[in-house]
Amino acid sequence: MTAVFCVCSLKLVWMKQVYLEKFYNFKPVTGRWKRAAEPDSFKAKLREMQHFFGLEESGDVDPQTVAAMRRARCGLSDVEFTYSLEQNPQHYGSHSHDSVLRISRLSSKLTAAQVRTAFRQAWKLWAQAVPLKFRRQIRSDADIVISFNNKDHEDGSPFDGEGGILAHAFFPGPGIGGDVHFDDEEAWTTTNVKGCNLLAVAVHEFGHALGLPHSSDPGAIMFPAYNFGLHNVLQLSKCILNSNNKKLSGKQ
Repeated sequence: MTAVFCVCSLKLVWMKQVYLEKFYNFKPVTGRWKRAAEPDSFKAKLREMQHFFGLEESGDVDPQTVAAMRRARCGLSDVEFTYSLEQNPQHYGSHSHDSVLRISRLSSKLTAAQVRTAFRQAWKLWAQAVPLKFRRQIRSDADIVISFNNKDHEDGSPFDGEGGILAHAFFPGPGIGGDVHFDDEEAWTTTNVKGCNLLAVAVHEFGHALGLPHSSDPGAIMFPAYNFGLHNVLQLSKCILNSNNKKLSGKQ
């Protein structure tokens, strides 16, 4: 029993540190000051995460915090955009008014028709909110390339199998900028009964492809944790639309 407890404790310690490193830019202290400085820096990042998720900002790894960390979610950082916005102002409004899309690799869990329908519905929602037109082509130089991938797919952000990270996207920019990747090992579905609803995740990830960061509003489509249930109404958050329409259109 003791051995099992130790293994579980070590796994929990590893999980919370990796989570904060990946999603909250936590940088473990190294060198001679590690023992003295790291607890404070870890607690500060943990409070930042708790604040984002609307939890008690105790700085302790309580059951509610662990539950939040274990939720299936987007692979993009919750704070990365804040840190990179000043250095990369081109994130907003960098797509042309007629963006070209390409699906380079389809899902092994859904039919091609199901995938294309979900993506078409997702882009239709965004097209109603921002002054952009989206069209799908087979061109290799598409603005936004969408694909389903497994584990390490050579973009620096490997997937972790079913559960955990569902998908990730890249902010607009050259090269891989604007591309969207889905974990092909997830239980993708086009219903709201069981599994991960592709439309819900696609709307979220396409928001990143357009330049939007994560939102701390649990009701917003840009909230990082998967939040689609039987009674959810899939719609774009008015808060996001009001605050980002001008930025997405390139207007000031």
